[in-house]
Amino acid sequence: MSRQDKSGKGKASGRGGDTKRKPSSARGNAPFKKENTNKQAGRQNKGGTTSKKQSGIRLNKYISNSGICSRREADTYIATGLVTVNGKIVNEMGYRVELTDDVRFDGRRINPEPMAYVLLNKPKGFATTTSESKGQTVMDLIANATSARVTPIGRLGRNATGLLLFTNDDKLKEKLSKKGMARLFHVELDKNLKAADLQQIAEGLKIDGKEVFVEEVSYVDNAPKREVGLKIKHMGNSVIRDIFSHLGYDVVKIDCVTIAHLTKKDLPRGNWKILSKQEVEMFGML
Repeated sequence: MSRQDKSGKGKASGRGGDTKRKPSSARGNAPFKKENTNKQAGRQNKGGTTSKKQSGIRLNKYISNSGICSRREADTYIATGLVTVNGKIVNEMGYRVELTDDVRFDGRRINPEPMAYVLLNKPKGFATTTSESKGQTVMDLIANATSARVTPIGRLGRNATGLLLFTNDDKLKEKLSKKGMARLFHVELDKNLKAADLQQIAEGLKIDGKEVFVEEVSYVDNAPKREVGLKIKHMGNSVIRDIFSHLGYDVVKIDCVTIAHLTKKDLPRGNWKILSKQEVEMFGML
């Protein structure tokens, strides 16, 4: 459960669920330490590249930290050409990489950080971006949640509120970008939604030549008919406004109530929490 600190940023106790299985030979995700660069290799192996960088982390340690194998085993894989950095095969011992480099083992991108999954109940006034040039962003709200380089999945407009999921799990991001992720929104319009328009949304719309389908749509119980519940898998930022604008309505408020199996229960606006192991594992059922 999360709480607010004096700066307004959330804190959470406990660790998030990390479901990655590691081979018995893996040494785990040890923290990065500065290495002695005096033994930097200066030769070029056949088919490989030569490093002149004196910063960063040794490639074999990067691989080991990702949970693939031990450092000694990583040296073997590097020598046999199974590792690429930014699209190029690297088989030089002692080669150094940065955390921002695209490192792949046998074609699959790897990450030396432990997997982190953060759920935020976003307030108004924060942009869903990692750019520091956009003023207040959702990254400011979760700054104390984890040291991992998490990014948001899906988007919420600056004035939209509700749930937003962050992770550094590239496999989950890829899965959700292909299959989508059902999100339930509470939408308030400038006027009552006609029953005929509700039915039209339920059956699917063609907007600017593109088919737009929703999972579910209905009036909100015990509320004016200008308040609508809309479940959709589309991960874009403006699709909800596009749907109602197409039918002649202006959207007054948007609040994301659920993401897949995740809800806002016990998560006040502006706070975040680290997902439990069970909550993370449930994504495997999508």
